[in-house]
Amino acid sequence: MLDYMRSNRREVIAGLVLIALLATYLGTHPRGASTYVMTIWANQCLILGLAACAQFFAVVVRGIDLSVGAVMALTNCIASYLLDGSASGIAFGMVAVVAAGALCGLLNGVIIVFGRIQPIVVTLATASVFIGIALLLRPTPGGAVNYDLADAMTLDFLGIPTALVITAVAVVGFWLPFRRTGLGLGLYALGSSEQAAFQSGIDTRFIRLAAFTLAGLFGGLAGLFYSFVTTTGDAGIAAGFTLNSIAAVVLGGVLLRGGVGSLVGALAGAFILKTIASLMFFSGIPSLAQPLFEGLILAGAIAIGGADVLRARNKLEVYS
Repeated sequence: MLDYMRSNRREVIAGLVLIALLATYLGTHPRGASTYVMTIWANQCLILGLAACAQFFAVVVRGIDLSVGAVMALTNCIASYLLDGSASGIAFGMVAVVAAGALCGLLNGVIIVFGRIQPIVVTLATASVFIGIALLLRPTPGGAVNYDLADAMTLDFLGIPTALVITAVAVVGFWLPFRRTGLGLGLYALGSSEQAAFQSGIDTRFIRLAAFTLAGLFGGLAGLFYSFVTTTGDAGIAAGFTLNSIAAVVLGGVLLRGGVGSLVGALAGAFILKTIASLMFFSGIPSLAQPLFEGLILAGAIAIGGADVLRARNKLEVYS
């Protein structure tokens, strides 16, 4: 147990912080730890959590994805057209929405890998394209999502919020097996040292391409779940999620210099951010002052990540 905590101390610390914040939030909420309160909290956390997962795959290979929010907006708008009607049509629509997100990520990866352009530049440019397409689809918020499907995905299952069930499936069903695969290990190898990974026979171009495709896929999942929560399409949601996804991965122990962190940590960081926002709402802080505190938290989280990158560079300069 102690060995596990030492090797995963970043995720353990994030988990302990989340538990403390959640306990404080439930203690201050007028309705306490009811299923209703937990469900609303879990839904909001999972939206950002999936966006943070998208950002994680870019950051772990020493990149950054400024198109996460734009992919969410685009897939949300697509969902508002496709997630209503017959059961088969809705099933096709869900697959199409996630596939659209993956294609956006693949486009980012192709330009980054074969164009040899920095990820921050590429994703900044493609974000504008994705938002432009989203605005063409939904100049104003609208559309519809099947209410029965939305309820099934955003309410509770036997008293447990469905969002928490989805989170558990993402961790146990996807991440734990994935991180032991060749692709999962390749992500960490590339993030730790691209030169060493290449000399070890790893196809670094494929790994980077896969990383950004996975980032797009999880961005599509975030947009899909956002559609379940709001039951409408809105092209204007991008800005907040991009910055918050970066802060979330840093709070979850993922290093911006790459090669360190996990999907679990990214999820924990996202849950921490949303819990802080919920806690401020019920703590008596004036509503006009809440964005100030949220901005300070975001700035602090990103500054911590940036400081880590600078420390790593300074060490390299000393050793060289």
